[in-house]
This record gives sequence, structure tokens and C-alpha cells, in this order.
Amino acid sequence: MADPPNSTPPETEEDRTVGELVLDVSERASILIREEIELAKTEVTEKVTELVKGSVVGLAAGVFVLLALGMLMFAGAWLINDLLGVETAVWAGFLIMAGIFLIIAALAGAFAYRAVQKGGPPAPTMALEEAKVTRETLGGHS
Repeated sequence: MADPPNSTPPETEEDRTVGELVLDVSERASILIREEIELAKTEVTEKVTELVKGSVVGLAAGVFVLLALGMLMFAGAWLINDLLGVETAVWAGFLIMAGIFLIIAALAGAFAYRAVQKGGPPAPTMALEEAKVTRETLGGHS
């Protein structure tokens, strides 16, 4: 069967006007920008989620370590007191144990500081790279 005489054939790329082409490019650029923003949001969300998970587990571990250190400090202080042979100077054992734990805390703090500095911010690197490629492709030279 043939097409009715009044129907218009479907438009091809060559038949589209400049205005239609500009509108199409504008819509596609808008979609691309929205998708890049969504990619950046997703990437940052994933990185922050991992940081939060690690922080929560580290905090829980820290609580249990503090409880254990309290017990170890008492045990160590009484052990040092017994080794010194001084029955009335229990404070010396506690003071020595406190010094040992402060040294350990300083070392752990230095290690944590280096680890945080090495980690870097949760930047959306994939989205930033994609945005650079898009800008270069669309002709933005900077």
C-alpha cells in the first residue's frame, strides 16, 4: 500500500533545520551535564560511605582498646609495684604505665596523621576527568 498523498515523509538528518539541530545539541548537552553531576554525586557518596564505615569500625575498636588498656594499666602498675618491692608506693607503677601508654598513643597518633594525609579528599576523580574530556570535545580550550 502506498502512503496517503497528504502525509509527510519522516525527516532525515539532512532535512532538519539549524534550529532543530541546535535544540537537539542543547538537549543532549543538558543530559550529559546532568549525568556527569550524577556520576560525581555517586562517586563522592561511595567514597564517603567507605570512610564512614572505616571510621565507625575504628571507633568501636578504639573503645575496646581503651577498656583493655585500663585493665592492662592496673595489672602493669601492680606488677611494677611488686617488682620494685615497695609496698606503699603503688603510684610509681601507675606513673610508669601511664608514661608507656602515652608513648604508644603518640606513635599511633603520628601513624594516623600520616594515613589521613596520604588518603586525600573524597574527590570525584572519574567525573572530573569525564568533564575535562567533554569540555575539550565541545571546543572549550582552557
